[in-house]
Amino acid sequence: MKKATGKAPAKMADIARLAGVSESTVSRALAGSTLVAKRKREEIVAIARERGYVINSAARNLRLRRSEAISVVIPLGHEAGQPLTDPFFVEMLGHLADEITQRGYGVLVQKMLPPMDAWLPRLIASRRSDGIVVIGHSTGHAALEAAAAAYQPLIVWGGDAAARRYCTVGTDNLGGARTGVEHLIRLGRRKILFFGDPSTAELRLRLEGYRLALSEATTALDREQVVPTLPTPDAAYEAMRTFIGRQRPFDAVFAGSDLIAISALRALSAAGLRVPQDVAVVGFDDIALAAHTHPALTTLRQDIRRGAKTLVDLVFRRMGGEDAPSATLPAELIVRESCGATRR
Repeated sequence: MKKATGKAPAKMADIARLAGVSESTVSRALAGSTLVAKRKREEIVAIARERGYVINSAARNLRLRRSEAISVVIPLGHEAGQPLTDPFFVEMLGHLADEITQRGYGVLVQKMLPPMDAWLPRLIASRRSDGIVVIGHSTGHAALEAAAAAYQPLIVWGGDAAARRYCTVGTDNLGGARTGVEHLIRLGRRKILFFGDPSTAELRLRLEGYRLALSEATTALDREQVVPTLPTPDAAYEAMRTFIGRQRPFDAVFAGSDLIAISALRALSAAGLRVPQDVAVVGFDDIALAAHTHPALTTLRQDIRRGAKTLVDLVFRRMGGEDAPSATLPAELIVRESCGATRR
């Protein structure tokens, strides 16, 4: 960019000569470094602006080995058909983009599909970003473990996997599921299904919470029934429709996600079963659509906005060399009509 006078923009050496400092001091001042006194920093910036100096961001980033971007990665080794338009992904990506861009960084969104050999080492080696946020473990626990041994700015959203090195942020999946199932038990439900995909870390923890609530119940309950399904609406609908066709008695569904719960509502209605009179339904996530189903869905709320902020805070702290710890957020029971209780 040139000044209106038509003169070529000044070089860093020109700014250094006019300010009476070295080129390295000019570089630090223009980068906002506090190693340069505030008054001198402001003077250098003013001279640079007046002389039309243009920072070569690409060259500077190459020199500093910085990209000023964060990679947000969604690994889908467990289900390649799950789209980025999944309501949970849309909400999480929106909040992450807000948090990252507010810090002056760009966002690179990538979906990793099978085969997933060496996907994480290749991403790190590319140096396209200064930090990586992974949404969900999927089938990548071993890859995340290996990468975390040498790569610090790696944060994972999801269940707190046992014996892991990598930093995680996530909801208390076990405790939240336990709360949801205990709520169904208090409402008098005795034949409660778990409906979801226990192949992922988060859903395994939710299944564990379901089992814990059943084992600790003081009233007589039927033994556990697990109905596995892939996390897509069509697959979940067909799985529930097939289970209903087997005519096994049940009076409640605890679903591993809201999207799965909403598919269960559709299948129950198609089979002529009333919710909540015949079957109570509880989901997990509290996506925006959950409040607008018919009946409105009772669910465990994940605070996605707070989760996204925590993910970004931790990845920036780790980019700065800090060994920032993992974080677990509480799940909140949101009572609506689908469980048969009075709204609160």
